[in-house]
Amino acid sequence: MKKITIAIDGYSSTGKSTVAKQLAKALGYVYVDSGAMYRAVTLYAMQQNIISKDNFDVNRLVSELDIVKISFKYNEQLGFAEVYLNGTNVENDIRTLEVSQNVSQVAEISEVRRMLVLQQQQMGKEKGVVMDGRDIGTVVFPDAELKFFMTASAETRAQRRYKELLERHEDVSYEDVLKNVESRDLIDSTREDSPLMKAKDALEIDNSNLSLAAQFEKIYVLAQNAIK
Repeated sequence: MKKITIAIDGYSSTGKSTVAKQLAKALGYVYVDSGAMYRAVTLYAMQQNIISKDNFDVNRLVSELDIVKISFKYNEQLGFAEVYLNGTNVENDIRTLEVSQNVSQVAEISEVRRMLVLQQQQMGKEKGVVMDGRDIGTVVFPDAELKFFMTASAETRAQRRYKELLERHEDVSYEDVLKNVESRDLIDSTREDSPLMKAKDALEIDNSNLSLAAQFEKIYVLAQNAIK
């Protein structure tokens, strides 16, 4: 059976990563979380005091990109690849609200995007890959055989994210999470370099009222049809 490239784009907290992992596992494909790569660069910038609430030294980050090494290592127990930053597992560290509050600013930087897009294209050159992010179907793999664009109301997405953060024992409020979701939407959609947008040939999936099981079944059927 032929292998294809599947691109899943969409707004933050639409469950892109969850369904991408499920789909890759069901198809026997490689899963790549491109958003995790931007989060890893953001974590590096935070650790080095390059970015904070009131300051962002863009020039310094750009000058240090060549020492930012991002890799994925498959965790058999978890069933997916975890993210490593310069040899250290940062899978949990990159999922905090603090990283979420800074990642869109980092993702705006053209030099960051160029570096990560090249890595992503290299990861998917053999096909048989499911990759999710903001610009996979428009920039990274514009010729992908199957593209999805995930969306849901800001309130629904904030509630999902809020629940996820509480389960990780983070001290956050729903209002702060909603504000972060809306802020990221604005920055991601209006940035000059590779803004978040639906590819012309992408299939839109509004999962505001879909269960995870229903969403997966819908996407899996569409993927099977595309492969055939």
